[in-house]
Amino acid sequence: MDKLIMFLATGGYSGMLPKCPGTWGSIAALIPWFFMRNLPLNTYLLMMSGVFVVGVAVAGSAEKILDRPDAGPIVIDEFLGVFIALTLVPNHPVAWLLGLALFRFFDILKPFPVSWFDQRIHGGIGIMMDDVIAGLYALAALQLIWRLIGGLFTA
Repeated sequence: MDKLIMFLATGGYSGMLPKCPGTWGSIAALIPWFFMRNLPLNTYLLMMSGVFVVGVAVAGSAEKILDRPDAGPIVIDEFLGVFIALTLVPNHPVAWLLGLALFRFFDILKPFPVSWFDQRIHGGIGIMMDDVIAGLYALAALQLIWRLIGGLFTA
């Protein structure tokens, strides 16, 4: 069971790559997202809810297995953050990469309340929630920025 927990928590072991596991996990999240992106919104939101529930469970368990709080290799939270950031993203690779970059920006910068969740809520829920909030910031920023510059990328 530990192997399954670690596989899920580390995003298919993408979080085990050297240096910047959160960035590797975020990039790896683009693969399942690509196949989810055209789902009806209700189904997409249901899938994200499932990732959240599974993420809380496996992130908390992986934290205990690794014996480190919010250990770097745990990147299922980055997967969910990317999925949130790319909700309703325009169908353009530039928008996809901008969403990814914005998520990493907010995940690293940790503006309030991202930092509050990161510092005060522990275990699986804390691991997941700071990335949920960072994903929501990225979603809002992406939608705003794309409204301003998206016309530059249409044929």
